[in-house]
Amino acid sequence: MSKIWLIIQREYLTRVRKKSFIIMTLLTPVLLAAFMILPGLLITMSGDTETVMVLDKSGLFEGKLKNQKDLKFVQLAGSLEQAKMAYQETDYTALLYIPEMSIDDPKGITVYGKKNTSLQTQIRLENTLDKEIENQRFLASGLDREMLDRIEANVKVNTINLSDEGEKDNNAIITSIAGVVGAVIIYFFIFLYGVQIMRGVIEEKTSRIVEVMISSVKPFQLMMGKIVGIAAVGLTQFLLWIVLSFVSVTAVSAVFGIDAAPSPAAQFAAGQAAAQGEEIEEEEATAATVDNAAEENEVANTINDIKRGVSNLPIALIFGCFLFYFLGGYLLYGSLFGAIGAAVDNETDTQQFMMPITIPLIISFIMSYSVVLKNPDGPVAFWMSIIPLTSPIVMMVRVPFGVPAWELLLSMALLVAGFIFTTWIASRIYRVGILMYGKKINYKELSKWLFYRV
Repeated sequence: MSKIWLIIQREYLTRVRKKSFIIMTLLTPVLLAAFMILPGLLITMSGDTETVMVLDKSGLFEGKLKNQKDLKFVQLAGSLEQAKMAYQETDYTALLYIPEMSIDDPKGITVYGKKNTSLQTQIRLENTLDKEIENQRFLASGLDREMLDRIEANVKVNTINLSDEGEKDNNAIITSIAGVVGAVIIYFFIFLYGVQIMRGVIEEKTSRIVEVMISSVKPFQLMMGKIVGIAAVGLTQFLLWIVLSFVSVTAVSAVFGIDAAPSPAAQFAAGQAAAQGEEIEEEEATAATVDNAAEENEVANTINDIKRGVSNLPIALIFGCFLFYFLGGYLLYGSLFGAIGAAVDNETDTQQFMMPITIPLIISFIMSYSVVLKNPDGPVAFWMSIIPLTSPIVMMVRVPFGVPAWELLLSMALLVAGFIFTTWIASRIYRVGILMYGKKINYKELSKWLFYRV
């Protein structure tokens, strides 16, 4: 046991002292903070109000194109050529030309721009015109649009979990996210650190360092120490990422999280805009008040839903299961990756052996999204959360939804048994393959190694 502990220390200290480990541990939280903050910052920086000049020859939209939060309209009169000349002298976003037409046949509407009109501007103008034409069609048919809007239902279903502890609010979105996040982390960490084991074994094998090491330790002790040591490295890096990510996100939010003031609207076209300035300001104030109240109400409801969903999650159970399946899944697959590293002489030869190992991981990852989230208590979810090769990912998706204690204990017991079994197989391959050089290995040869006496 003391020899295994010495190997664990060597593997751990060797890796945590590497510059690559230190750089990635410090850089990843900063990149995560930038990934979370930068999109919002860029949107704020590019969120200037768009102003569109409107020449309406049909008269259908006169006084009916209401200014929105970041889209304003300036009405023009005169000919199309005069409107184009006036538009060229401004820095407005576009010129909207509406020819003479009827609400039954709205054709010929054109948007002029100094550059290519953005897709967002085109869609927003189309939606605005569509809504106004629909309103006029409702009025022409004798229907009341406001009455229809009030009739339109917006049903929100409250979900409650009838558990043994009593009734609890349940938020399916929060529950799904909690399970998927844990499963994704386990999935990538198994690959990341499992491959490190394989590369470490190949490196020691090709440099012949292992020949010196096994003169004082058994191959099984060497493999076990390497697996556990790298597992400790992964756990250390993961915990540091959690702490540093929280600090980085908080710091970056404090620096860049100041709400940008709304950009001032461009000056209205000379003469035409001055007459309607006061009216536009009143409309903007009224619309802004209504929009802000609706947005604040919606945001408050969303935040309350999230808080209730998070508060009803079994946080301690989820975190405990995450640590168990994180380590259990890594140890199970790490032993197999170590066996592959011992069986080959270089990374090029690992492809034929990697595929059978990675297939269960990939299938469990895909099935978690396509099947398990839809029916976390179904037969597919049950069996995939019990089988050791798929349980680390699938069970993490199921845990937030609630899993019977006997299923969870059975899954954990089988995962431990699976780790012991795969470690035994890997050690049989490892003891022979670690000293095998210059020979192309196939599955038939590997099966013979299981029964060699060394």
